[in-house]
Amino acid sequence: QVQLVESGGGLVQPGGSLRLSCAASGSIFNLARMGWYRQAPGKQRELVARITSGGSTYYADSVKGRFTISRDNTKNTVYLQMNSLKPEYAAVYYCNAYFNGDQYWGQGTQVTVSS
Repeated sequence: QVQLVESGGGLVQPGGSLRLSCAASGSIFNLARMGWYRQAPGKQRELVARITSGGSTYYADSVKGRFTISRDNTKNTVYLQMNSLKPEYAAVYYCNAYFNGDQYWGQGTQVTVSS
């Protein structure tokens, strides 16, 4: 079983930055593909970024050049550095772990972008 706990969300002004963290329990973290998804009110959950166990990354077109995903396998933690935030990025951000056909989700952390 894997438990994921996100932190780092909050209120930020447009153009500002936030760093989300996701701490994972369990022994599979180093082998898991980790990702960040977001869900805005009335919209479907969408993939924002993901990183493989080997460190390869993928970003949604909407966040390329603004967001950076990284992982620290010594801390069982994955990060999402979000820069130049726009109001349309406001959503609940969820951490995801994928390993051997199984998916695990965190409880989500709210990101609000508003002046």
